[in-house]
Amino acid sequence: MTTLSAPAGTRRRRTKASGGAAGIWAATPFTKIVLAITIVISAFPLYWMIIIASRSNREATDIPPPFLPGGNLGENIQRVLSNPDAHYLTGLTNSLIIAVTVTASVVMISTFAGFAFARLRFKGGKILLLLVLVTMMVPLQQMGIVPLYRVMVSLEWVGTIKAVIMPYLLNGFGVFLMTQYTDQAVPNELVEAARVDGASTMRIWWNVILPAVRPGMAVLGINTFMLTWNDFMWPLLVLTPDNPTVQVAINSLNAKYGTDYVLIFSGTLMSIIPLIVVFIAFGRQIIGGLMEGAVKA
Repeated sequence: MTTLSAPAGTRRRRTKASGGAAGIWAATPFTKIVLAITIVISAFPLYWMIIIASRSNREATDIPPPFLPGGNLGENIQRVLSNPDAHYLTGLTNSLIIAVTVTASVVMISTFAGFAFARLRFKGGKILLLLVLVTMMVPLQQMGIVPLYRVMVSLEWVGTIKAVIMPYLLNGFGVFLMTQYTDQAVPNELVEAARVDGASTMRIWWNVILPAVRPGMAVLGINTFMLTWNDFMWPLLVLTPDNPTVQVAINSLNAKYGTDYVLIFSGTLMSIIPLIVVFIAFGRQIIGGLMEGAVKA
């Protein structure tokens, strides 16, 4: 009896498919090397910060420099906290209040606006969205810093954290991002079906829009928190030296007649801890939202 065999190309395709997803997506040695180099390059500044922050000033300037952490980290952190010119704990607290408030406001307002622009029909909607895009094209912080400062003086907010919070409660980029994300993540048929079932606009936003746009909210939250936390120029202008943000406090750690690198690196090391926590928290939301969408698809 003659046995018919499949063509060689078909056999190869079957063999590749039988390996499952692991075989199809297996990383090559070159990919692993590139990823390893990228990780090392990305992590080295953080590692170097830890090294300098845990050394003395004499050890930090040695040639060749040290490549292992020392044992002075606790002492250096205590020096940062007790520095009379920096007011570091006050700056850390102010930055946390400002960043959390601004991030919550930007994410919520942008989600509301994104829903309105993407799925609600109202007169002048396209014109309003165009105006939002125009605000992204103009460097408002640089061009509007003088009139904005005069407004803060008129309101008698100079020297308070309200002067840092209020100008950033709304973000044109956030509105644009959530508009595009809502338009792609939420089918119009889903919103119409919810309306047919008798759901109000707020109910649609809460039960339909929010679960679908959670990854976009997480991305916007991370971006907003980092930008607000790292802002330096505006807080330096409107806040007093004894009521700074953390970035202004780090700048105040400079010695009068030189640069104390150990003190600056120690303060910077403590200042990135909230950023790491926020990235981990919001990163889980991104991954969870994407995986939930993949399962539903």
